[in-house]
Amino acid sequence: MSAVAPRTRMQYPLDGWLLVSALALALLGAVMVASASITIAERSYEQPLYFFVRQLVYLGVAGLAAALCMAVPMSALERAGPLLLTGAFGLLLLVLVPGVGYEVNGATRWLRLGPLNLQASEPARLLILLYLCGYVARRGELLEAGFRGLLLPMLVVTAAGSLLMLQPDFGATAVLFATAIGVLFVGGMRLGYLLLMTVAGAASLALLVLTSEYRMRRLTAFLDPWADQFGSGFQLTQSLIAIGRGGWSGVGLGGSVQKLFYLPEARTDFIFAVYAEEFGLLGVFVMIALFGLLVWRAFAISMAAAAARRPFQACLAFGLGTWIGMQAFINMAVNMGLLPTKGLTLPLVSYGGSSLLITGAAIGLLLRIHYELMADGLARPARPARATSTARAGRRS
Repeated sequence: MSAVAPRTRMQYPLDGWLLVSALALALLGAVMVASASITIAERSYEQPLYFFVRQLVYLGVAGLAAALCMAVPMSALERAGPLLLTGAFGLLLLVLVPGVGYEVNGATRWLRLGPLNLQASEPARLLILLYLCGYVARRGELLEAGFRGLLLPMLVVTAAGSLLMLQPDFGATAVLFATAIGVLFVGGMRLGYLLLMTVAGAASLALLVLTSEYRMRRLTAFLDPWADQFGSGFQLTQSLIAIGRGGWSGVGLGGSVQKLFYLPEARTDFIFAVYAEEFGLLGVFVMIALFGLLVWRAFAISMAAAAARRPFQACLAFGLGTWIGMQAFINMAVNMGLLPTKGLTLPLVSYGGSSLLITGAAIGLLLRIHYELMADGLARPARPARATSTARAGRRS
């Protein structure tokens, strides 16, 4: 009998569909940043490709972050949970220190790192997610047993959400709470507690809206943007005009009119409206399909990890897929007038270093989880996992 050949690195390919969807969205985003910003860049900086070049630099940094995350074993991240949580709260506190936090558009969310600005909430949310997944892996039985197991993680999430609201960052807070609840449910939280926490979270967010004048203005503009189309409803009305002009096939790359100083934040929060204007409904279907493919692969990796009895990896893949999918959905819904303005970027597409950096890290973590499962013969490349169990099943023999 011939000896079995030793396994080599080439026998464990990366998740092809995940990688292709992420790269396609990133390249599409770079093209749209160039299209959406060329006029304002020429007027403000006398360099038509100013934002496009910076976006390419950010993509390079995001690729480096993905490579670094792929090089870190999941076991090391699981053990580092408390340290990562300390780092998350350090970032959220540091940005609130006068003279350290940098204010943009009335919100203190940024830290200056030399020539770059880092939005503190982006890495902080990822670090908190890593901690929560480690907690599920360590305390899963306590989480399944009852309310006691929920106290610590919900205290952590509530404290983090409170610090986010001091910036203020309503959108990041909503995504953090929703992702945390989803991870805890996959990790073993009872359905009754899920419903209770969902109602409590929705009530808390509604209270924040009702007690804030500027959030109420956003809600009013969302309900009837045309009532004050040159005031509080200006962003949404311009976005709707852009999407409406796109029709079925769009006006063509570079042909957007709304990006010509009509649509605010055309290269960031409202880049989807410019994309819809230039590529039409067919192009929108393509972008939604790419995000759907990315999220599907994240959930497939999660199910494969759960079947392999690896709750940390299962919860992390599920949480990352939920985070990216939810943020993409919220951004598109805001652009189409289905949700009030939240100030959330479109992952991998919008201009900005912080969002690209952390999304790149998230893709790297997903690829690492898949790689480790492949190395142990517990997953197949570019196919949906056959497992139907969740992380709670992963803890049982």
